[in-house]
Amino acid sequence: MTKLKTLHERWAKDPAYQEAYDALEEEFALAAAIAQARSRAGLTQEEVAQRMHTTQGNIARLEAGRTTPSTRTLEKFAQAVGAKLKISFEPIGG
Repeated sequence: MTKLKTLHERWAKDPAYQEAYDALEEEFALAAAIAQARSRAGLTQEEVAQRMHTTQGNIARLEAGRTTPSTRTLEKFAQAVGAKLKISFEPIGG
């Protein structure tokens, strides 16, 4: 069985693949930050879902990056995991 990391390394040599992958970098970063915040809080997806009055499946989709959350959803998530939501704008190329 071929590992995902091996496939990614192979595909990354293709400029079109790399461009598409890079375009998704921010979405991947958000999904990773959501998963890390939950883990840091020591909560399961189900526990976060209960605190947010939603389903475990919705939390799984957030962590997988399969949904783009609203600011309101991110605020509810932050409250559920005992964190503070911080959104910033960074200068490009600076």
